[in-house]
Amino acid sequence: MYKKPTLKMIGMGLVGLSMVAAAEARDQIRIVGSSTVFPFSTAVAEEFGRSTSFKTPVVESTGSGGGLKLFCAGVGESHPDITNASRAIKSSEVELCASNGISEIIEIKVGYDGIVFANSKEGAQVEFSLKDIWTALAKEVVVNGEIVPNPHNTWQDVNPALPNTKIEVLGPPPTSGTRDAFAELALEGGCEQVPEVAALKSSDKGRYTALCHTIREDGVYVESGENDNLIVGKLQANPNAYGVFGYSFLEENSDVIQGNVVEGSEPTFENIADKAYKVSRSLFFYVKKAHIGTVPGIQEYLSEFLSDKAMGDFGYLAEKGLIPLPGAELADVQNTATNLIPLSK
Repeated sequence: MYKKPTLKMIGMGLVGLSMVAAAEARDQIRIVGSSTVFPFSTAVAEEFGRSTSFKTPVVESTGSGGGLKLFCAGVGESHPDITNASRAIKSSEVELCASNGISEIIEIKVGYDGIVFANSKEGAQVEFSLKDIWTALAKEVVVNGEIVPNPHNTWQDVNPALPNTKIEVLGPPPTSGTRDAFAELALEGGCEQVPEVAALKSSDKGRYTALCHTIREDGVYVESGENDNLIVGKLQANPNAYGVFGYSFLEENSDVIQGNVVEGSEPTFENIADKAYKVSRSLFFYVKKAHIGTVPGIQEYLSEFLSDKAMGDFGYLAEKGLIPLPGAELADVQNTATNLIPLSK
């Protein structure tokens, strides 16, 4: 029997139509996140736009933390479909996503990267230990058995074998996955070699983490935003300064900058691939499963990114400095992408 529509029914219908319209309003993939993954993601987006009937995805460099914040803000055409990250997603970020209706996230590991401690080729190539790097950059350090505010002004203050030049390091801000990884791999790797700090790991984990990860704020470490190319330019202008960024930027700018030796190993493709270079990490991107089938081309973009021509040992991403996943690991990731398997944590 026909039922005359009420204003409430009409309103509900309009709301439903507007939600569908909003979901289908965007016909172009939107990607945010890590500045380290940005050049790889951009290369895939450009090839995807050239070789398919889909529009070229829009890729923004917002930093890993900033990208995940945008990604986890909600579902719908006003929110990104994919976020790149130079570290794994945190439990707190998974919870933020869930609180905003994003219950299924697909994690794609894309390869490996080294964090380089680089300088201009006009300066000398130097060998650092992780302890040297922590002692130069930590907010508090150990002097004569006591934990004190960092008093070191030159590299020679840190280690007599290092250059007698002012400590000046240009690096990413706290929103960057590179900063997180640098703190975890390089700074903590150095501070755990200091007995007075290492002893706190079991007795006072909070204090231990703060000492290992907190960078000094007296101008020695200069936050240089999410654009690693800016750091490269500043290193050229000051041969005594050092920069912290991903290996791919060293590869792209190897005519003007050089990677320094850390713990006896240079940041080369081979050394990062076989884990000889200690300051290396995994790279990821995360996909909002709710957007697949709504925003066109997402699954096809995954296929392009994970193809042999892109991620193979001789793929176009390797040419840009991405350290490829080993065969078995790549097969697992391809299975996750093909079957759209969400993150379990």
